[in-house]
Amino acid sequence: MFTNFHTHTYLCGHAEGWIPDYVEAAKRVGCRALGFSDHCPYPAGDSRCWPEIRMTADEAEFYVNGIRLAASCSDFPIYVGFECEYDKRYYSWYKDELRGHWQADYLVFGPHWVANQKDFPYVPTVTTKKEVHAYFDGVIEGIESGLFNFVAHPDLIMASGRDWSDDLAACFSHVIDAAMAHSLPLEINGLGNCRTAVKSREGIRQPYPYYKFWELVKEKGATVVCNADAHRPQDMAPFVESARSYAKKFGITPIEDIFSV
Repeated sequence: MFTNFHTHTYLCGHAEGWIPDYVEAAKRVGCRALGFSDHCPYPAGDSRCWPEIRMTADEAEFYVNGIRLAASCSDFPIYVGFECEYDKRYYSWYKDELRGHWQADYLVFGPHWVANQKDFPYVPTVTTKKEVHAYFDGVIEGIESGLFNFVAHPDLIMASGRDWSDDLAACFSHVIDAAMAHSLPLEINGLGNCRTAVKSREGIRQPYPYYKFWELVKEKGATVVCNADAHRPQDMAPFVESARSYAKKFGITPIEDIFSV
């Protein structure tokens, strides 16, 4: 028995399967609640927002209707969600379009990039302290926006084997404090725990979750949710189990319902 609120479909261009495929996979393992959270569309015309890894705005209605149809035939709850980066320039888009017009049940904050004025670089690749600090400032701003139900892969910046430092520890500490102040769960991400290992000064390790971050989370007592981040139906159950097993290593008891926090 499990819940999963981080699920993608083929609409994002880098996942497999459609809504019924994930529902059937969830049903086979006794899923108690399933949330779809494909990468949100952005307004047409902004090429910085990585349009190649997300549905278009024109496809959003198809996506939402497919989930609502599946929910109407299911014996467990199925929710409409979107995974979003945060950029204050799109605040009304998240609030009025995703939550308003398309009636999303929830929004996931998935901070993948540094929202600068040029190219929105992928955060595991950034190297300068200025970019790193800009990224963390953006994460905290997103948490404080009040738009989201949880933070996905909050330790994604460690994915390329980045070295831990006192500066990173301080930045992560501020993120955890902000999440706690706004009652926003932090996600242990099953996909990251099952990805190809990376090289670091500590040796070979998983890209993320990163243990020193989760030691801080446990120490501070932040709320945690475990999700698959499934990009294939067959990965959903094992990835959730991987995330839950990781939580147990730290004595963390994850929540099962993101709507009751």
